[in-house]
Amino acid sequence: MKKFLLSAVLALGCLAADAQGAKVLADKIVGILGDKIVLRSDILNYIEDIKRQGGDLPPDAECVLLEKMMADKALILQAEKDSLPVSDEEVEAELDQRIRYFIMQYGGKEAFEQIAGRTIYQVKEDFRKSIREGRLAQAMRKSIVENVKITPTEVRQYFDKIPKDSLRFYETELVVGQIVLYPKAGRELEKFAIDELLDYKKQVESGQKSFETLARLYTEDPGSRQTGGRYELNKNDKTWDPNFKNGAFRLKEGQISPVIKSKFGYHIIQMVSRNGDDAVVRHILRVPQITDEDIQATRVKADSIRAKLIAGTLSFGEAVDKYSEDENSKFTAGLINGQGGAFVTIDELDKDLVNDLKRLKVGEYSTPLTFKDEREKTGVRIVNLRSRTEPHRENLRDDYNRIAQRALEEKKNRTVDKWFASKLPTYYIMVDKDFQECESIRKSFGNVVKK
Repeated sequence: MKKFLLSAVLALGCLAADAQGAKVLADKIVGILGDKIVLRSDILNYIEDIKRQGGDLPPDAECVLLEKMMADKALILQAEKDSLPVSDEEVEAELDQRIRYFIMQYGGKEAFEQIAGRTIYQVKEDFRKSIREGRLAQAMRKSIVENVKITPTEVRQYFDKIPKDSLRFYETELVVGQIVLYPKAGRELEKFAIDELLDYKKQVESGQKSFETLARLYTEDPGSRQTGGRYELNKNDKTWDPNFKNGAFRLKEGQISPVIKSKFGYHIIQMVSRNGDDAVVRHILRVPQITDEDIQATRVKADSIRAKLIAGTLSFGEAVDKYSEDENSKFTAGLINGQGGAFVTIDELDKDLVNDLKRLKVGEYSTPLTFKDEREKTGVRIVNLRSRTEPHRENLRDDYNRIAQRALEEKKNRTVDKWFASKLPTYYIMVDKDFQECESIRKSFGNVVKK
């Protein structure tokens, strides 16, 4: 089947169309597969959302979308027949993720509900079925291709068919690992930060200043300074620091927390409003100042780790697990990931790190290096250069894994196409006459569609 990728958020497609007063009224059935139907309004609302999200559309977007939706219906029907498991927890988690995306896009829960013309609860009810069906389609496709493998001979055959002038060109790429340590502030400076926050709390509670004003003036969280420390939380969202989130949800509306310590520093939090598991809060973050002595103590610790790495008494993976304080390290084994996965290009690295890597040979560990992270927090890191490639045209020696992955995906797609060819004749299929001349429809359904 012709492939047409949709943005993940578009499973709730008609929301944006409703939001702009552009809800499509032409609820005409344009496709039927088994007992599943596709409405023209489904297609047009998806197109409006893709445009609004800045996505690319093919010239025959309506045709391609109908073909994609009909193909999904076939996968869903077979998944239901095979009783493939899709749990309520999976569906609910995806719904929550999509809703949070829209809340962020539209500037808050109230704005989103106003735009959607429905409550969060109603939106979830409206789209629970489509999310479940999307999961079923994914599960069916996975089931179809789960045993598909690729051999080295097939990889070479795939590569040999690529025209030489169409081979991809890769700039210099590196695989870089790092172990990150953050200096800890001394007791006196920690106490100073805590005392500052206690003073801010006192000013708000006495009516001298508003929490929002103090947050705009004094918070060290750049992500919320312009909004007066405002954030929207969901109790089930695991991306928040647990101490911060738990401290927030212990508060009543209008109440200000005691000083709370998180991985970012120290906070006071004000509960603005709460509705079940959703809450609006404000916070003020103060980060205890780090002295040169604190940094030097951390460099000494990092140097002792480096000595063990060089001596071979500690592996890099063990060092990451035991010592690294970088949030992403636990998921990447200490590797710095770029758009190409574990491979990163020079322009994806900060300038200081690029200069540091110039002095390293492949396999070497850097001396402890002081740096500023994306939050402007001072850290100390040990960098390990795993590999470095020169600019080159794609070839099997240097790029085998990438080529093999593409060859595998092509083979999986052919397997899915064969599955459709065998299954489609077993279903009742109808396509509206306005779409029967679409090239993609004729190619996929021409032999089985009912006129």
